[in-house]
Amino acid sequence: MCGIVGYIGFRSAKEVLLKSLKRLEYRGYDSAGVAIVNGKINIAKKKGYIDSLEFGFDGTLGIGHTRWATHGVPEDRNAHPFLDCKGDIAIVHNGIIENYMVLKEELVNRGHKFTSDTDSEVIAHLIEEYYQGDFKEAFLKAVRELKGSFAIVAINKNERKIMAAKKDSPLVIGVGDHENFVASDIPAFLEYTNRVIVMKDGEISELTDDIVHFYDFNGRNIEKKNVEIINWSIEDAEKSGYPHFMLKEIFEQPRALDSTLHSLLSRNDMDFDFERVTIVACGTSYHAGLVGKYLIEELLQIPVDVYYASEYRYRPDVVEDSLAIFITQSGETADTIAAARKAKVSGNETLAITNVVGSSITSYVDRVLYTNAGPEIGVAATKTFTAQLLALEYFAIRAGESMGKLSVSQVRNFINSLRKIPLYVENTLNLNDIIEKEAKKIYKNKDMFFIGRSMNYPIALEGALKMKEISYIHAEGYPAGELKHGPLALIEEGIPVIALVPEDITYDKMLSNIKEVSARNAYVIGVSSNMDVGKYVDTLIKVPETELYLSPFVNVVVLQLLAYHAARLLGRDIDKPRNLAKSVTVE
Repeated sequence: MCGIVGYIGFRSAKEVLLKSLKRLEYRGYDSAGVAIVNGKINIAKKKGYIDSLEFGFDGTLGIGHTRWATHGVPEDRNAHPFLDCKGDIAIVHNGIIENYMVLKEELVNRGHKFTSDTDSEVIAHLIEEYYQGDFKEAFLKAVRELKGSFAIVAINKNERKIMAAKKDSPLVIGVGDHENFVASDIPAFLEYTNRVIVMKDGEISELTDDIVHFYDFNGRNIEKKNVEIINWSIEDAEKSGYPHFMLKEIFEQPRALDSTLHSLLSRNDMDFDFERVTIVACGTSYHAGLVGKYLIEELLQIPVDVYYASEYRYRPDVVEDSLAIFITQSGETADTIAAARKAKVSGNETLAITNVVGSSITSYVDRVLYTNAGPEIGVAATKTFTAQLLALEYFAIRAGESMGKLSVSQVRNFINSLRKIPLYVENTLNLNDIIEKEAKKIYKNKDMFFIGRSMNYPIALEGALKMKEISYIHAEGYPAGELKHGPLALIEEGIPVIALVPEDITYDKMLSNIKEVSARNAYVIGVSSNMDVGKYVDTLIKVPETELYLSPFVNVVVLQLLAYHAARLLGRDIDKPRNLAKSVTVE
């Protein structure tokens, strides 16, 4: 998720842009840059941190950007802003231009010269192609050509204004006195103004020193919007008003999943041929791999092994007709990279699932699926986990299609189901108040148990991991059928047991397991779409009804929120739990 800023007014644009970009550092980035108008458009950009930008030029009109790579590896030439061929137009962009290859080919045929590997650069050249002395008109025509998601901010050396466009990517306007701002998020300009207008999808804004005009994509005027007064502190604003990054990221999941699916659907390299799969990962990513195992075995009818990356190195090589999948949020997890090296040397076909373009893991695999969830600041993985689940489900569907295991109609039905996931998750997030009440009943317990079967056994493991890593409560996840093989001895009166009860072939067995722990006076929280489960538990958290193989998405959101609220009630450092790091880069 990139950070965008734009400024027009009387202050030093250099100072405003650099300060504003620093305020957006929490979004994560791999490169940074600014463009300032002073007779011409001057640009400074490079891979690395904002503090490494060194330049002497200044002015009172400019744009800035921090980039999180999605197209093109992190390099100076792929950093924003981008210029047109003449150097008269500069743009910054957040999102994905799905038709950029078609547009780029047309523009190259017309003589345009590109300097980067990004999808974003096509925007500058498209505006140039349409420019005939009216910047706004050229900008509108260019925007109408684009397919995908975007927040675009552009400047032209010949006209003192900023143009901005929004579709499925955030943009907000900061209204000042004889100055105006545009940015990806409010904290960018909160030091200068707390008067805000939130742009809506399908809107264009035109900013001058003294006024902001709004249009639709066809250029029709939109009536002046109400200005909102924001009373957040700057620190609060960086979290969009949420008390912690973790909660913010939990609530970002519908957008992260939608963005991931859009990215995956654009792939045209999903032909596979293998007889077995090995999935390798650590921590939360390992749990995603376990869910993937159940799904791949179900859809493709082939065996799948799942290994902790730290244990993978001790297994014998298995090469013949084998695909190895490596899952790592950061792409820098040392154990997972070591495992990928081993698989590559052994001759396996390899695939990585990661959230970071150009990360180290990509150098050791044949293909990469990017989750496109945006940067995740909280140490406890939330939106990257559900994005990994989505990537694995999409992989299984496309592999089944290419290997003749699924019919065209089956693939179409599966893909249509995937499109519903963001809404299922959004509806689950509406249960936040109910889940918080449950957390208040259980947060003082020293032990908890999470149980599930089949695809929801890994979700029980993930729920237990979330609880222990941010609340420091001892929590264990178990296959529900294993209770009588040991864990049942630990069940005492009042101990919370969180039971995941999807409406699938495990339903009746799960009810039997619930009766087992209830007979020992455990406090049972049922998570299910079936109201009848309420007859057997102390509390039912009723989740949305989904297709059977999508239940992990809604169930894990409940467990994320339960862990979050328990940790908050205990006063824990939720975003930075003790002894843990976001990316484990040593073995």
